[in-house]
Amino acid sequence: MTVTLPILSFCILHFLMATSETILQCLSLNSDPSHPISVVTYFPNNSSYPFVLESYVRNLRFSSPTTPKPVFIVAPSHVSHIQASIICSKRFGYEVRVRSGGHDYDGLSYMAQVPFVIVDMFTLRAVEVNLDEQTAWVESGSTIGELYYAIAKKSKVFGFPAGVCHSVGVGGHFSGGGYGNMMRRFGITVDHILDALIVDAEGRTFDRKSMGEDLFWAIRGGGGASFGVIVSWKIKLVSVSQVVTVFRIEKTLEQGASDIVYQWQYVANKIHDGLFIRVVLSPVTRKGQKTIKAKFNALFLGKAQELLNVMNKGFPQLNLVLEQCIEMSWIDSVLFWDNYPLGTSVNVLLQRHDTTEKYVKKKSDYVQQPISKTGLEGIWKKMMELEKPVLTFNPYGGRMSKVSEFETPFPHRAGNLFKIQYSVSWNEAGADIANQYLSLIRGLYDYMTPYVSNSPRSSYLNYRDVDIGVNGLGNATLAQASVWGRKYFKNNFDRLVQVKTKVDPNNFFRYEQSIPSLASVSQIA
Repeated sequence: MTVTLPILSFCILHFLMATSETILQCLSLNSDPSHPISVVTYFPNNSSYPFVLESYVRNLRFSSPTTPKPVFIVAPSHVSHIQASIICSKRFGYEVRVRSGGHDYDGLSYMAQVPFVIVDMFTLRAVEVNLDEQTAWVESGSTIGELYYAIAKKSKVFGFPAGVCHSVGVGGHFSGGGYGNMMRRFGITVDHILDALIVDAEGRTFDRKSMGEDLFWAIRGGGGASFGVIVSWKIKLVSVSQVVTVFRIEKTLEQGASDIVYQWQYVANKIHDGLFIRVVLSPVTRKGQKTIKAKFNALFLGKAQELLNVMNKGFPQLNLVLEQCIEMSWIDSVLFWDNYPLGTSVNVLLQRHDTTEKYVKKKSDYVQQPISKTGLEGIWKKMMELEKPVLTFNPYGGRMSKVSEFETPFPHRAGNLFKIQYSVSWNEAGADIANQYLSLIRGLYDYMTPYVSNSPRSSYLNYRDVDIGVNGLGNATLAQASVWGRKYFKNNFDRLVQVKTKVDPNNFFRYEQSIPSLASVSQIA
């Protein structure tokens, strides 16, 4: 389906409803004059507009000339810029997309099929660490890497259980229930959020005390962009060992990978909670023959000899030896997990654009029963047929099994052995090529149906996937929205709808998979 007509419609509507001058006048009247909003506002006729727009497009699927573009972009440097953006977008009939890092897999933070604006948070990136309180205030435009860097500069014994890709923006990562390689010991990001500052649909600001516990509950895993614009977060730091240990081991099918992965399913969620072993599975060709490579990446919150003892007792099938174990500081393990060479400076965590972007599609699943050896062999065969898709298995257990699924909107706790991420990427442009790769990953996802959770078949919000459910362009009926809503949130979806109805009854903050307001869906039912 072509998107040329919607783009033309955007332009026509833009000129019918407002000019850049009238929009800017509105923005200026509704923001703090001591922080001029004009210097952080970009219209299509501004020479910086293309650069600002494309700087945080992390998926080339949404970087084509036909991709719908925003009427304007505001990169707020002051909270009043966010307030003005909301007030004026309502006045002129624009939807708001909030972008903090641009890593949302289906581009929903910077693309829409209706007239829209982008509030791009990248300028709001301060991190203030308080070691006395063992806390930090983090602005939503900060990256995970900037947060880790700030913590490490203050302390060698504190960290935070967030993700392993340093360029991911804090705003979306936190609000969707971000996880990382310390989740089995400490849980996920939302388990350590103490406070937040949010701007609502009326342009009002609230902290935890003034927003109330229902909204504070909702933004910790329910996706912040359904409820407002989250300016900053207060988080509780966690204690980490001065010495941690990592290893990376690769095995092919010919080297026994099937048996090792099979056994991994039984031990990875039960083993020492300071040990996280991720498995990355990819089809490769070795000596002219197709096979599967299983890469075991591990972080252990302790020293190498203790890790070796844990592995020898709990997972001897991997045949780990001391020479494969690398001791380092926690902050250096962040670099290791982000695939930097040993000895890389921690300053690299401050780089926001250090990789070449690709065309990407990702999906997710949860596994609650071990897959049989026959099942695994069938999966390997399917992967080798498709050649491109990669599977990543992330173990659960530990702390993840001890937190109630109702504690936060993120419900995927006890009962899950591991989570699967499906991934396919490519470098070639063109709709036909894209459709080929999308067909591959969707085919693998369909093939996996017998092996994953059901009723619902659950998915992870931060691996946003518009394939699941019905896309209602932010105006889905409740029945339509509940299809994907229950996959992401299970029974927490009902409470999220109640909170949404209370704080944003007119459904101003909406997008393809936003939480619906009962008031708004009743109008279109």
